[in-house]
Amino acid sequence: MKIYTLIQTIKANSGSVWNGREICADTTRDKVLWGDAGQECTGIISTCYASPAVIKKAMELGCNFIVVHEALFWNHGDRTDWLEKNTAFRKKKALLEESGVCIWRYHDYVHAGIRVDGALHDGIFYGLSSLLGWNEYQTDKNALLCHDFCLPRAWTVQEMASFLTKKFHLEGVRFIGNPAAKIRKVQVPMHILGHLSDDRIIEQINEEDINCLLTLEMVDFTVCEYIRDAAMLGEDRCIFAVGHFNIEEIGMEYLADWLQQLAPHLPVHFVQSGDAYRYLPCI
Repeated sequence: MKIYTLIQTIKANSGSVWNGREICADTTRDKVLWGDAGQECTGIISTCYASPAVIKKAMELGCNFIVVHEALFWNHGDRTDWLEKNTAFRKKKALLEESGVCIWRYHDYVHAGIRVDGALHDGIFYGLSSLLGWNEYQTDKNALLCHDFCLPRAWTVQEMASFLTKKFHLEGVRFIGNPAAKIRKVQVPMHILGHLSDDRIIEQINEEDINCLLTLEMVDFTVCEYIRDAAMLGEDRCIFAVGHFNIEEIGMEYLADWLQQLAPHLPVHFVQSGDAYRYLPCI
């Protein structure tokens, strides 16, 4: 099967409306970022980000189609016109040329939804919910975006930390808040960047008594400051600052099985692009 045909098959099995708008070919992020989509597919890699390590792993596994969720060259829109003198760009470009892979970004369509039991669910966050084993704990099981959970019992901070590092394949996890917090209500909010929209997150945490956030990006003020203050005042509030790529990578892990169903005749592998953070011991 041609890689181009696979791309069309994936799109046909995904939603077509994201953020309230029909996905448009001219503006979508979901484009071939590198390589020839007209070649026969030898195997599929599902990953969050096509790092040099992921590209080398694809070569080792004999897979020439890499499905990523994020951009290839470090900027929104994946522009390369400003990178010609960048040494890392030149080295990565040479590796890509050597590999012969085709890289396609699966972003807007997967957030628009994959079909599960007849319903559309955001593929990244449904994958996260599924691999955490939390589907039955969703507070709104009909929501496109699965990011609010009520656990059947209270978890300790240490239990949650151990669970998350194992499920997300992390080296550790950054923690903010009350180390003695009892965790039952968990939310995966969207980007916390210091905008006015952060006010609503703080209001929701207070109104719905949310104990724990698993965050993507997060600045050190607004929600972070609020959680620190609330924790010092004895409230069960905390944040596990997992990180954007780390959070969404587990969705791409789930999607490897989904892609295998669409292409049962091809080898499909999940390759983790790696924990975005390293934790160095003090000596």
